[in-house]
Amino acid sequence: MSNPTWDAGLYLLHGTQRTQAAIDLAARVQLAAPRRIVDLGCGPGNSTAVLRARWPDAGIIGIDQSEEMLAEARRTYPARDWLQSDIAAWAGGPYDLVYSNAALQWVHGHSHLIPHLLEQVAEGGALAVQMPAHFTSPLHLRMRQIALDERWRDRMGSAINALVEEPPAFYYDLLSPRCSHLEMWETEYIHVMDSTASILEFIRGTGLRPYLEALANDADGERYMRLLADAVMHDYPRRTNGKVLFPFRRLFFIAYR
Repeated sequence: MSNPTWDAGLYLLHGTQRTQAAIDLAARVQLAAPRRIVDLGCGPGNSTAVLRARWPDAGIIGIDQSEEMLAEARRTYPARDWLQSDIAAWAGGPYDLVYSNAALQWVHGHSHLIPHLLEQVAEGGALAVQMPAHFTSPLHLRMRQIALDERWRDRMGSAINALVEEPPAFYYDLLSPRCSHLEMWETEYIHVMDSTASILEFIRGTGLRPYLEALANDADGERYMRLLADAVMHDYPRRTNGKVLFPFRRLFFIAYR
């Protein structure tokens, strides 16, 4: 399977909503003055900018596998350090803070990956991670349900299994014996969207992307989106002022060495 193509512009259409989780994760990290920070899965650099604002004197490097995302990061923040690398193969410690916002859900093998990332953390440092946890949401369930249609289900295996879905207890059992202190929490963000089309636009640049890539250059892709749009309109009704509420749950954890 070829590497996915990321659209930085599409990703940043809802940059405010996406960046809030990065801000919340950084705000909870109890490190006064980390000297070395790595942002794994930095995307177009919005999360790295959050880290720079919190710790302006730190040496910070942003790492991402997508050249499209890194090109946007370099354009927006030309004075920063950016590196193209696969998170699954990355090793570069020790860092005072290994930080990852909304990226590790794309990297399989967490039973090995998460301990490996913690090993890249210096003594007294932290591994801070945020990942989507919206897999029981109406939107995600509809994406999978429609993907199982007999017209295209034989092409949807990789899309359905693209994201890692582990419960909080999995990370607790994995990290608690390996760290001095572990914080975990979930937050459900209630995004106020202009329409159900805005919900599809939000997810199109992330979790929906593998489904559309499976049906790329195919009329079935348009049919899939029509079916999903109809379902989303039913599941996320307009409020009295015309807006649409889009709840989105995220999992956070910070493991200290």
